[in-house]
Amino acid sequence: MSGFNILKISLDALKKNKIRSFLTIFGIVIGISAVIIVMSAGKGLEGLVLSELEAFGTDFIEIEVKVPNTKHTSSENAVGMVQGITVTTLKFEDAEAIEKLPNVISSYSAILGQEIVSFEGENKQGMLFGSSASFIDLDPSEVGEGRFFSQDEESNLSQVAVLGSAIKGDLFGPGDAVGKSVKIGKLKFEVIGVMEEQGGGAFFDRDNLVFLPLSTLQKKIMGVDYVSFILAKVEDNSMAKATADEITMLLRDRHNISGNDKDKDDFAVITMQEALDMLDTVFGAITLLLIALAGISLIVGGVGIMNIMYVSVAERTYEIGLRKSVGASKQDILLQFLFEAVAVTFAGAVLGILIGILFSFLIYVGATSQGLNWRFIITPLSVVLACGFSVALGLIFGLWPAKRASELDPVEALRR
Repeated sequence: MSGFNILKISLDALKKNKIRSFLTIFGIVIGISAVIIVMSAGKGLEGLVLSELEAFGTDFIEIEVKVPNTKHTSSENAVGMVQGITVTTLKFEDAEAIEKLPNVISSYSAILGQEIVSFEGENKQGMLFGSSASFIDLDPSEVGEGRFFSQDEESNLSQVAVLGSAIKGDLFGPGDAVGKSVKIGKLKFEVIGVMEEQGGGAFFDRDNLVFLPLSTLQKKIMGVDYVSFILAKVEDNSMAKATADEITMLLRDRHNISGNDKDKDDFAVITMQEALDMLDTVFGAITLLLIALAGISLIVGGVGIMNIMYVSVAERTYEIGLRKSVGASKQDILLQFLFEAVAVTFAGAVLGILIGILFSFLIYVGATSQGLNWRFIITPLSVVLACGFSVALGLIFGLWPAKRASELDPVEALRR
């Protein structure tokens, strides 16, 4: 029997059992669309984070606190931070020493805090960002109204504030904020500027930040003398790794850390390239995990195909016996049932790809509507993987029932 006739018989059999075929296809659709959505969302999230780093610049070295005797990227360090372990050894004076290194142009230090920010009865839980005055020169953020605070205001512990665009809107609405005063905790601060809107970010929403002079936040609100991180701008980016090593040795000397044991460091020095490499590793691991989870649903769908095909063989025993009695070979019967299984999975793959692309686009629309720099990416790998997986499912899970059908004795089949 020709391949065309076998294919026609297979499709006719699927049409006769529309509900069964639909349910089988639906199981495959879920798994295939999950693969497409997971890979697209993973690429979109990766693009979001990378675009933020690229906009910020790659010629920076970040120095941040770390729990001693842990690795910077380890779970122990993360758990320690979450449990409230505070490292107080990183100081503004460290930044001043770092700026004296030959390849460092400038730097800024920063610390984060929280406090109630209020204006004429409007209260808002504000995220306070205390930084050096040099922040505005090194960061891509720009002031939309008014100005940023000066070095003199930072040195004099001036009670001045620059509001993010979102928190300004919450407190003042469409009215002017520059020149007015807000209350942060128990202290009054003069609003000297409003930052331009930046949109949502992968790490935190800058539009809801209140920017304060570093020394003011440290001494008048938080009562501390340390910083959370330092960002240093390098002149020659090709020497960033060597400069990072210099910073490490400098801080070990300043913090009285002897030897070269990284676990004893109470700080971590990271170049932007190292940060990008770490992100690639993290996103790769997350994507593989999510694909594995989606693969489980595909396997479940494959088991469903096998069960459906077994039921089909049992219900069509008489038909199989009749076809074999009029000359159909074992190969014809085998190919017929294999074609049915592959046709079901292929149809599920096509629908799954279309639905996956649709949902990925909806995620993109939702993310961009929230101001996120999300990218709509459908990788050819995800489409090839989905199609290949679906055909493999049909062959693997359809083979045994098809083989069983082809081996039925025609006399016994007709008797049943």
